Amino acid sequence: MEQHIFSIPNISCGHCVAAIKNELVEMEGILAVEGDPAAKQVTVKWEPPMSAETIRTVLKEINYPADS
Repeated sequence: MEQHIFSIPNISCGHCVAAIKNELVEMEGILAVEGDPAAKQVTVKWEPPMSAETIRTVLKEINYPADS
């Protein structure tokens, strides 16, 4: 299992986190998504074949691009 904390400046509330979570949890390999709107961060746990780069691509596509 891999885990990464993505910094996402566009997060402004719990609804933003919910939108990200709803999109990511449907993807194969995603195990967990937790968000902190105050810190503007989302923690994602996954297993291969999912990758951090794929997650970054999806975040960008749904208008929540990650800084890190």
